[in-house]
Amino acid sequence: MNRDLTVGKPAAILWKFCLPLFGSVIFQQLYNIADSLVAGKFIGENALAAVGNSYEITLIFIAFAFGCNIGCSVTVARLFGAKDYRQVRTAVSTAFIMTGTVCMVLMLFGLITSEKMLELLKTPDVLMADSALYLNIYILGLPFMFFYNVSNGIFSAMGDSRTPFIFLVCSSTANILMDIGFVAGFHMGVAGVAFATLICQGISCVLAVIVILRGLSGLTAGTGRGELFSFSIFSNIAAVALPSTLQQSFISVGNLVIQGVINGFGPGVIAGYAASVKLNNLVITSFTTLANGISNYTAQNIGAGKRERVREGLRAGIGMVWMLSVPFFLLYFFRGEMFIRFFMETPTETAVQTGIIFLRILSPFYFVISVKLAADGVLRGAGYMKAFMIATFTDLILRVLLAVVLSGTELGATGIWTAWPVGWTIATGLSVMFYARYFVRNNNEMKR
Repeated sequence: MNRDLTVGKPAAILWKFCLPLFGSVIFQQLYNIADSLVAGKFIGENALAAVGNSYEITLIFIAFAFGCNIGCSVTVARLFGAKDYRQVRTAVSTAFIMTGTVCMVLMLFGLITSEKMLELLKTPDVLMADSALYLNIYILGLPFMFFYNVSNGIFSAMGDSRTPFIFLVCSSTANILMDIGFVAGFHMGVAGVAFATLICQGISCVLAVIVILRGLSGLTAGTGRGELFSFSIFSNIAAVALPSTLQQSFISVGNLVIQGVINGFGPGVIAGYAASVKLNNLVITSFTTLANGISNYTAQNIGAGKRERVREGLRAGIGMVWMLSVPFFLLYFFRGEMFIRFFMETPTETAVQTGIIFLRILSPFYFVISVKLAADGVLRGAGYMKAFMIATFTDLILRVLLAVVLSGTELGATGIWTAWPVGWTIATGLSVMFYARYFVRNNNEMKR
């Protein structure tokens, strides 16, 4: 169901639009959590460490998919807000062509360099075979992941957050069942975990693309087919997609550097980090998804010439992410051990303590990073990508440098985790400052 985000009370509109998005990200994260959970419970701690080790590399591919998603989403949202439906169809076909090209290049690169990337991570020999197997199967499923993410961006751009939620509920549930079946029933090991994800994402991707194409046929009836590919629209998509991809890619590269530092502390610390970082990523991805909703809201309203609604949208967005921060903080800070042990059948004390410390250091700062991501949502939707990237790169650089330096002190692995709050806090200050500048500029333009 398409929804016009340019009319109605901003807070009410955002809540209705973003709640299904939040539900979607919860179920999407179940893909990754189920992989780690089944690996740790049914195969062993080393399998959990292997999946977690490979996961840091998969984030590079996810960065490109995210860039395609947000670039397409913001562009389509502006055209949809302006009610230029013929160009909406052209933007979708242009995004699909661009996405397919990027995906094929990444697949070739990934399959050729997967083992080399794992070696650069200083992957322990005991984890190398399973890490490489999981990663290569994941790479084979990149087309499904890419086109599914872009389809989600298109749904969101047109105000439809319910359809992708339905797809994710079904596919995530199936993924958990297939994970258990392939590993516990057919004893496929790490390969079973990877193939379950590939199959479920593949089905979701095909269904999402079919629904998108059918919806566009009804939306653009009587307006003409439009162009299959537009260089001007491609430029608009790339103007948002490229900075977003670079941002996520550099974050992924930074995470790889951090993973390399963590790998020096042995399988126990790797396993504890693999479990706790999945829990942390559930929170950050939830914030990011809600921020993407704010981006779509901002882009639609700017496309419709209603810039005055943006400020109210950000206020409502901060309210949403703070309400989300409270339960995650309470659960992770006070009951973190329960969640960490849930990932492993017979965990070592090193793994458990690593996960607990990680969550206790990071969870109080969810209230900080959530504000940054909400402000970033406005900056992306408004097209202020330079400001967005400056704040993000500041966070990344600080986290990587501090992780490397502090890990060599008497703090050991704990020093790595303390880098997160420092980077988050400074970057949040920058994002809020850039948003304030945008809002002042916006008010000045409206007064002229």
